[in-house]
Amino acid sequence: MLLIDCPHCGPRDEVEFHYGGQAHVAYPEDPAALSDREWAEYLFYRENPKGLYAERWQHSVGCRKWFNAVRDTATYEFLAVYHMGEPSPDLASLAAARASEAGTAPEVPAGSSGTPTSADAPSSPTPQTSAHLGSDRA
Repeated sequence: MLLIDCPHCGPRDEVEFHYGGQAHVAYPEDPAALSDREWAEYLFYRENPKGLYAERWQHSVGCRKWFNAVRDTATYEFLAVYHMGEPSPDLASLAAARASEAGTAPEVPAGSSGTPTSADAPSSPTPQTSAHLGSDRA
């Protein structure tokens, strides 16, 4: 079991928490002006790096408050937790600090700052054909 350090309650068992997705995803300024494609990209497209990743978590069985965390998706290690509304820690600095402790080279996803930009979003979704849809059904 993992121990997750709630910034409000301290370290607790992972079963007390719920994952809330990628942190720092900005809500569109004018959602009504978005095309269907742009709205779908906002709703469904998220980064999926191997390495450090800023995420939202809720301490659902404890204080019920939301917070952000930086977690290594390859090892499940939590490197930082911080309150909602606070900026993400610099992922390169966290990776370098962890690497210096371990005596290895830092691993940070290329171009990852922890905060997605519009340039990070894919330009077009992958089209699904009928061959893709329901292919897992017998």
